[in-house]
Amino acid sequence: MDIRVVTPDLAVSPQINPEDLSGLAEQGFRTIINVRPDQEAPGQPSSDDIEKAAQAAGLAYCHIPITPGQMTPSQVSMFAEACKASQGPVFAFCRTGTRAVMLWALSQRGELSPTEIAETAKAAGYDLPPAIVGA
Repeated sequence: MDIRVVTPDLAVSPQINPEDLSGLAEQGFRTIINVRPDQEAPGQPSSDDIEKAAQAAGLAYCHIPITPGQMTPSQVSMFAEACKASQGPVFAFCRTGTRAVMLWALSQRGELSPTEIAETAKAAGYDLPPAIVGA
């Protein structure tokens, strides 16, 4: 699994599978945020399958399906609220991790400077456009 630590409270990755959830719980994650819409790609596990595995592993689960290029302020708010409500570190995923880190970046506007947002994302392996970091 390609886990990329964004902050001490958030890591992101490309697509995970239901069998990965127990390992994520063992690593200390407490909440899983799935950013992929169901059936985005052939063979992708369904949100229901990921949710069942998350619950079996004792993890909270949130599904915020985002079609690439169609992120809304409401989805950013949902992401921020799920992170705030988490009882520990959050693990968010999508196809590549980019939408997940973009949600984080947008949720940090006003909390961090555009430079801090861009540098934090870059340290995790994501180059975000200026429009996302607020520059």
